[in-house]
Amino acid sequence: MKEIVQFKKGVLGLCAMMLIHKRDRYGFELAQTISEHVDVAEGAIYPVLRRLVTDGHCSTYLQESTEGPPRKYYRLTPEGKIYMEQLVREWGRFVSNINGLIESYETEVE
Repeated sequence: MKEIVQFKKGVLGLCAMMLIHKRDRYGFELAQTISEHVDVAEGAIYPVLRRLVTDGHCSTYLQESTEGPPRKYYRLTPEGKIYMEQLVREWGRFVSNINGLIESYETEVE
């Protein structure tokens, strides 16, 4: 369903920021970790990461890797941390409101 894909795309930025907040991460690692929780294509995370950098919510740096070329790591900026905290609060309100609608629908159906 196209709608489900849009839901996932909309929340990928928040997922990425939550993981980066815990520690700096590189793109493939983020994609792998997010896909453990949300069924998304690996390539879907890279446009989200570019947007986070462009918007000033993340910065990047290269770090040597023992397994190939240097990796681009993402770090949350101070502005990104504030933005992430705002998104978490908004997400909580959003989920609560949607769950209320679903519960009222389920009560009507029974």
